[in-house]
Amino acid sequence: MSTNQPSPATAVSGQGAPDARQLRTILITVSIALMAVIASVSGLNVAQTHMAVEFSASQSTVLWIINIYTLALAALLLPLGALGDRMGRKPMLVVGLGVFGVATVVAALAPTAEVMLAARVVSGIGAAMIMPITLAVITSTFPEEQRGKAIGVWTGIAGGGGILGMFLSALLVDVADWRWLFILPAVLVFVALAMTFKSIPNSRETSAHRFDTVGALVSIVAVVSIIFVLQEGPERGWTAPAVLVGLAVGLVAAVVFVAWALHRRDASLLDVRLFRERGLSGGSITLLVVFGVQAGIGVVLFPFFQAVLGWSGLLSTVAMMPMALAMMMSSGLAPMLAARVGARLTMLVGVALAGIGMALLALLVSVSGGFLFVLPGLLAMGIGMGLSMTPSTAAITSSLPREKQGVASALNDVTRELGTALGVALLGALVSAGYRNAIDDKLHGIPQSAADIAREGVANAVEVAGATGPHAPDLLHAAQQSFVDGWQQAMWAGAVIMGVLFIYIVIRGPKNTPSAAADEAGPAERSSGKGSHIKA
Repeated sequence: MSTNQPSPATAVSGQGAPDARQLRTILITVSIALMAVIASVSGLNVAQTHMAVEFSASQSTVLWIINIYTLALAALLLPLGALGDRMGRKPMLVVGLGVFGVATVVAALAPTAEVMLAARVVSGIGAAMIMPITLAVITSTFPEEQRGKAIGVWTGIAGGGGILGMFLSALLVDVADWRWLFILPAVLVFVALAMTFKSIPNSRETSAHRFDTVGALVSIVAVVSIIFVLQEGPERGWTAPAVLVGLAVGLVAAVVFVAWALHRRDASLLDVRLFRERGLSGGSITLLVVFGVQAGIGVVLFPFFQAVLGWSGLLSTVAMMPMALAMMMSSGLAPMLAARVGARLTMLVGVALAGIGMALLALLVSVSGGFLFVLPGLLAMGIGMGLSMTPSTAAITSSLPREKQGVASALNDVTRELGTALGVALLGALVSAGYRNAIDDKLHGIPQSAADIAREGVANAVEVAGATGPHAPDLLHAAQQSFVDGWQQAMWAGAVIMGVLFIYIVIRGPKNTPSAAADEAGPAERSSGKGSHIKA
């Protein structure tokens, strides 16, 4: 961590630095707030059929209800993170929790798909106020010797919280009604809001420059366009006009953002010159890949559990828990390991384990093997991702100066969201392509109408199999084996990607010393010269 940052002890006015009990309460508060945001990312996935029936909505509309939240969240992270730095992190967190809470209640009571869509957009806006502030509060409040452990807790929740939230949502849907899944984030927000008023210190940063409005607007266009492409490409086709237009707009906006940032330099929303620093570039690329792989695994695992093993949605979610728990535990251990052997070596161990996990998933999976053959790969991936995420997040936040910790946190979050969308698109496309290529040679003798439906996906094949009479067992086996073939193709691709990332970290990862973050952050810190104000 940076030794050039003023410590909380010197930055807090009036009541001195928070003691151990106060720091623990602060960490619990921001963790609860983060959990509310993360749970809402994945929670609605378990209620797709329920929403389609109740709202008489198309599958496209249902997917937009789910995805519009992520789109709004990712698009506004950088601008709202920067505003939080200037206006005060506590006020931004309070407003964000309020906006998010009200939108969650409206979504729970929404009478139509249109109202639900609007509520999800507002929820995404509130989440974009909350998410970067939670990490910025940690980096601006915790003393250097405790900051790594706190970041480890944060990254564990950020990584594993989505699976935990999906499990609780699936449980609520199974035992009650799909609208009850909004109870979880609503309760979390209420608790976090009450604790924020009581325990979160208000910190803000002074700046000699005006807010970069142009950079903020261009960044919104770039992120919205790129995530739209990644979400809609698999659905509409990668050559669809809307997808191609979105890609062109996103690329142009990204180029304009970089050019504008280079022109504004220290006054820009994000000083892109800092990506020359090994910590910022290495941490960002590692998070992009790791979260992409994690999200892509979810796309592969749920159809396997449900269509191949025949499990319910709740049981399928339970089967994901070992990976989530392993990830959360190893995230907490990562700071101690990094202190002993260095950030880069810790990241390398994590990436290697994640790659081994994907290779195990490719080698051991089979139609008849069951869950126990999948479990070793899931555990290796969970441990590996937890070990790689925490030092990567610390490298990013330590590479930007103190007065831009909201931006640093937002950059960390944008990288996660882009990686998630990219992983779902890439691994999902590989599984689908592998499935279609494999099943074409296995449908001989199956009625043509049923064969055409089966080619669309393994879930479609399972649904139509019952109408094929004596051909049902053959069709089911063909679809399940074809899905496993597609699974193996996607897992090997993921293992190769992790191998490339491993080589990149060897060459361009953070310096392999416990003080690597300080070495990386030093230039940024020394160039800032800005003041910081923290009030209890």
